Amino acid sequence: MTDLNPISAASVTPAPRRHLRQLTGRDRGVLGVMIGLPTIIQVILVWLPLVASVVLSFMKWDGLSFTSFHWNGLTNYTFALTQSPQFLPALLHNVVWLLFLAVIGTPLGLLLAVLLDQKIRGSRIYQSIFFLPVMLSVALIGIIWELMYSQDNGFINNLLGTAGTSGAIDWFGNANVNLWAALVAATWRHAGYIMILYLAGLKGVDPSLREAASLDGANGAQTFFRVVFPAMAPTNVIIVVITIIESLRAFDIVWVINGGNNGLELLSVLVVKYLVGETQVIGIGSAFAVVLLVISLVPIVFYLVRTFRNREI
Repeated sequence: MTDLNPISAASVTPAPRRHLRQLTGRDRGVLGVMIGLPTIIQVILVWLPLVASVVLSFMKWDGLSFTSFHWNGLTNYTFALTQSPQFLPALLHNVVWLLFLAVIGTPLGLLLAVLLDQKIRGSRIYQSIFFLPVMLSVALIGIIWELMYSQDNGFINNLLGTAGTSGAIDWFGNANVNLWAALVAATWRHAGYIMILYLAGLKGVDPSLREAASLDGANGAQTFFRVVFPAMAPTNVIIVVITIIESLRAFDIVWVINGGNNGLELLSVLVVKYLVGETQVIGIGSAFAVVLLVISLVPIVFYLVRTFRNREI
């Protein structure tokens, strides 16, 4: 019995071998520029200042003459951590900043993302409106809210009917309210950033999970908190790290508002004050910078360890 569709080995032509193109001198030059230029910029703007800050934190230097450059040991750290009257209040303000963003700013961004994920009419327009503060510089946001909080003719005091009167609230000069005023301004930007991240996370959730939860009789809230939100675990980790880093690097809004005065200290503000401010002591400012760096490395290392561990699994 013969095969109706005989295929002989000779009739099968081998696939042509693909040859990798050798890089030319021009290709190597382009790659060298594309890789080398960003590396050089990063070394100059990031790594050299980092090394210089660590070195200066152990030195005593007036910033003018190299003859005044002397080894100071741990004296700068001792002053920064135990003797500076501003360190503990600044650290407490950073903790409050973190808690405020974690309890109000991040959930607000999640709420906006969930609402805009419902495919409501004009959702693209709403996304652009809420994301607009993220595209603005933080310094510009500080200026906008400075105008909003102005004691004489600001929008909020005008809304309260107290603008230009003795009853007007000094939002940035009053130590009892200026931190909360700055936090509202920071949340305005933070919520839009978190909204975009959660929108991307929601788009990545498998629709079959929601369908299965619906078939099991789960309502909308149960589906979200028991199925959708746990499925966004990678996004949640990223947002936790971002929220922590945002609370530590907060500087621009506070500096634009009142220069970190009137009880509105932050660790980043102390760094700038001691490095270039009126109380210029470069060694102590560098010590504050290193302390802030070490604190910031904790969430970054946590995120990297978790990421690489998941990849190994």
